[in-house]
Amino acid sequence: MNLRSRNKISADFSMSSMTDIVFLLLIFFMLTSPVITPEALDLILPKAKGKTTTQQNIAVSITKDLQFYVNDERISASALERTLKSRLVGEDDPTIILRAEEGVPIEKAVNVMDIANRNSYKIVLAVKPE
Repeated sequence: MNLRSRNKISADFSMSSMTDIVFLLLIFFMLTSPVITPEALDLILPKAKGKTTTQQNIAVSITKDLQFYVNDERISASALERTLKSRLVGEDDPTIILRAEEGVPIEKAVNVMDIANRNSYKIVLAVKPE
């Protein structure tokens, strides 16, 4: 006497819908990741072993032509301290990311570090990982 039922339940799982979803998410993140970059300046940073912090309040960039940028806004070297003070007022832990391009005289980078030291700002030097 055969007591097996006629309707067999399959224990197989179809992965095709899951791979479709993963593929769509991959395409979405690949398309949106270039839009998220906070700094639009294309600087060639010096190489070093280490990482930069992702937590930042403001980024100061110095190009080879000795042009100063606060985030994406070009400013003069004389207005740098005034601009930093106005943008970092009221911040709990004011942090500056210093992005000095390769070939910038060290005096320019030290000038930004001095401004940060006088105003008790935390400063991090951005480098390109090796």
